[in-house]
Amino acid sequence: MKTLWQHCHVATMAQGRYSIIEDAAMVTAGSLIEWIGPRSQAPTGDYAQVHDLQGAWVTPGLIDCHTHTVFGGNRSGEFEQRLEGVSYADIAAKGGGIASTVRATRAATEDELFASAEKRLRSLLRDGVTTVEIKSGYGLDLANERKMLRVARRLGEALPVSVRATCLAAHALPPEYKDRADAYIEHICTEMLPALAAEGLVDAVDAFCEYLAFSPEQVERVFKVAQQLGLPVKLHAEQLSSLHGSSLAARYQALSADHLEFMTEDDAIAMAAAGTVAVLLPGAFYFLRETQLPPMEALRKHGVKIAIASDLNPGTSPALSVRLMLNMACTLFRMTPEEALAGATQHAATALGMGDTHGSLEVGKVADFVAWQIDRPADLAYWLGGELDKRVVRHGVDVTV
Repeated sequence: MKTLWQHCHVATMAQGRYSIIEDAAMVTAGSLIEWIGPRSQAPTGDYAQVHDLQGAWVTPGLIDCHTHTVFGGNRSGEFEQRLEGVSYADIAAKGGGIASTVRATRAATEDELFASAEKRLRSLLRDGVTTVEIKSGYGLDLANERKMLRVARRLGEALPVSVRATCLAAHALPPEYKDRADAYIEHICTEMLPALAAEGLVDAVDAFCEYLAFSPEQVERVFKVAQQLGLPVKLHAEQLSSLHGSSLAARYQALSADHLEFMTEDDAIAMAAAGTVAVLLPGAFYFLRETQLPPMEALRKHGVKIAIASDLNPGTSPALSVRLMLNMACTLFRMTPEEALAGATQHAATALGMGDTHGSLEVGKVADFVAWQIDRPADLAYWLGGELDKRVVRHGVDVTV
């Protein structure tokens, strides 16, 4: 079935640029784009449907390539405590912090986790998101990591969104492995990852490389097992200190290294050579009131692709809007609106290993797009909050929520 979408302007985001087509049209055949170009050159023929987009600006569907959407509990109380002067260390000493999310996630049923995550994910979808990555990492044992990843799969089946599920078992040290990080990494490598991969629940493997989490040596053990299982890797790296985790990720041809506030120019050179995407997370930077900016000049100088994501999580980035992240990327990291939009489309797709099929509007790619009633593409990074009038299409079907 062929459908004609016309009377619009298109920012294709091909090659990570606006790549604008004025007075455009697009032909979709099923879930794919068959033709795109100036409306005056649109192929003639019998179409099953013809849609007038009323002068809208069409972009690829937004892609949120780093989220922790599935979790139990709520940490707004800790947010309030910190603003009243209580230190994170004191909160953690009393069982708060990530430990409280682990407890709540373990205590929740699969259906309870699904119900809470669905509400958060619907917020992202109303913002124009058509593809999302969801990490585990709050279960920290086989049964609960499995539970989180099953919820991620269910969300992709229940809602009009493509979901990539990432195993982040190496996120933090669970209480039962206190002071035994090597033993926990061994458990991940010999039991958790093989089992979860065999069950088809994992699309990629992630880890947190940081002085308060896991060392580069421990992360490398996880990466080697992921490699043996045929799974791509990603890495939380250089958020709080420089351990050159991003260079380690590059050595394993990681899809992405994320956060990166403390990365060096040598790390940027390594990532560029490997094609590893830099995923910047302005929500966490803002929420934690950080001051160390990612090295934007080095990333640009060496041609590292830069993606932007929400990092939706209960502790450091309770962000429900990718468009707000676009604005933060511009205002906090001094990115241009064009760079920011590329970061939530083409480069975000590459960070998920989906760059050949998603992230830009080109012939042969999946027909995921948003028709925005805006004046220009920069409006997506300009407006703060609220919902912009739009029409969301996924796999060639109108799924506006």
